[in-house]
Amino acid sequence: MTPTISSKYPHVLAVIFTIFFIILGIAPVSRDVWVAEVIPVVIVFALLVVTYKDFRFSNLSYSLMAFWLFWHTIGGHYTFANVPFGWITDLFGFERNHFDRIGHFSVGFYAYPLAEWVTRKRWSGPILASFLGVFFIMSIAAGYEIVEWWFAEVVGGGAGVEFLGSQGDVWDAQKDMLADTLGALTTIALFWLVRPDRRES
Repeated sequence: MTPTISSKYPHVLAVIFTIFFIILGIAPVSRDVWVAEVIPVVIVFALLVVTYKDFRFSNLSYSLMAFWLFWHTIGGHYTFANVPFGWITDLFGFERNHFDRIGHFSVGFYAYPLAEWVTRKRWSGPILASFLGVFFIMSIAAGYEIVEWWFAEVVGGGAGVEFLGSQGDVWDAQKDMLADTLGALTTIALFWLVRPDRRES
C-alpha cells in the first residue's frame, strides 16, 4: 500500500464496517438476540473511533480487530447457532455449527493490539505484554460466559437459548473459553514475529 492508502486504512475499514453493520441490522432473525449480541460490537467500535486520535494502532491490529467485529455482527444477525455455515459442518463432518467457535477464536485476536498498545506506550516490555494480552482475553472470555448465562436466565425462552448458543453441548462454555485463549496465543506468537512496538504504525 502507498503511504496515503496505508494512513487511511482504519477509516476505510470503519466505513465498510458501518455499512455492513447497518445492512445486517435490517430484519435479523431475532431482534432480541441481535440487540444483545451487537452491544459489545458497538462498544468496541465506538472505543476505537473515540480513541483513534490518542492512539493509532497498526494496520494489522485494525485488521485483526475488524475480523471479530464483522464475524460477531454476522452472528448477531442470524444468531450464532443458525448462521448458514453448514458447508463447513458437512466438509469436516462436525456435529454442530462451529461458526461461534471461530468467533470466540477471533476474540483472542485482541491480545495482539493490547500487547502492541502497552509496549508502544512503554508501559511494559514485550514479555509482560504478552502475558497481559493472553490473561486479558482469558478474563474477558470468562466474563462473557457469565453474561451469557445471566442473559439466558433472565430472558429465558427461545431468545435466551439462541443467545447462549450452546447447541446442547454441556461443555460449551469451557470450549468457548479455550477457543478465546487459543486465539490469543496465536496472535501473541504473531506479535513476536512482527514486533509492532518497534514500528511507527
